Amino acid sequence: MVIVMTPSATESDIDAVVAHVNTHEGQAFVSRGVTRTIIGVVGSEAVLESIDASGLPGVADTKRITAPYKLVSADNHTKRTTIRVGGVPIGPDTFTLIAGPCAVETPEQTLESAQLAKRAGATLLRGGAYKPRSSPYAFQGLALDGLRILAEVREVTGLPVVTEVLDVKDIDDVAEYADMLQIGTRNMQNFGLLQAVGSIGKPVMIKRGLSATYEEWLMAAEYVAQRGNLDIVLCERGIRSYEPSIRNMFDVSAVPMMQRMSHLPIIVDPSHAAGRRDLVVPLARAGIAAGADGVMVDVHPHPEVALVDGAQALTGESLDELAKVVATLPALLGRTSAAHRAG
Repeated sequence: MVIVMTPSATESDIDAVVAHVNTHEGQAFVSRGVTRTIIGVVGSEAVLESIDASGLPGVADTKRITAPYKLVSADNHTKRTTIRVGGVPIGPDTFTLIAGPCAVETPEQTLESAQLAKRAGATLLRGGAYKPRSSPYAFQGLALDGLRILAEVREVTGLPVVTEVLDVKDIDDVAEYADMLQIGTRNMQNFGLLQAVGSIGKPVMIKRGLSATYEEWLMAAEYVAQRGNLDIVLCERGIRSYEPSIRNMFDVSAVPMMQRMSHLPIIVDPSHAAGRRDLVVPLARAGIAAGADGVMVDVHPHPEVALVDGAQALTGESLDELAKVVATLPALLGRTSAAHRAG
């Protein structure tokens, strides 16, 4: 069961609903979004039947949700959610480009990447300070020094920062410097990390796991929502397949499916789906045409010497091509640039 509060509901109203649930031996989980608070209720069938919160102040609606992902389900939202990252909106009425280096290498490389991204139309800066790698001998990121570089570049460019967190022990550091915390594909089902990130109170991006079903992906988001945070963005970044010529199989059907199953925004990451520069822009077009709320891409001023994923990083003509796509295609589908809606 979920109890949907009105946008004007006060903390006293919310506390009264929680107390009402507790009185009937149910368990309440309060999740706050940008515009509305939802209270998830867990209990036996008899307990749920006994709870009637419809007459309490601040209650807009009470719904029985059959989906296991109750808080992020589309069943409890009449329209899809817009969240804000440092003032930049991500949601159904806008289109948001997130771009930057896959890995933070130096202050100069990060700043130049951010400037390239901004010229292409990006309103959020992505960059990895902690890098999960298949090989233990590969570059693992600059960690705290990388976070500080991202924060310095944000001051220069005005671009809010999106960066990945790998471990519960690093959450406080990442939250101090970043505007949005990213859960990478390898950690999509790291439930302890999801719960800890959900308790921080900052927007969270959840990348789809390498072999995750739609329901598993949404259940990962539910772990964050259950800890009180509904400011969640889903990211389709390709799933593992048998085809060796591309890194991952870009599942374009995930965009409309997530928009039917959940109220959360969904973006696509064609860089990590393709693993090769020549496919990034075509896949970005496909994601935008399918209705994605945003696109996230890798940008690097000198991909040939990049320490991480240089083969998929955009620069020069490929980045100019993406800029044209971002400037024209979303508008044809009725979306405005997030840059015009920020603030």
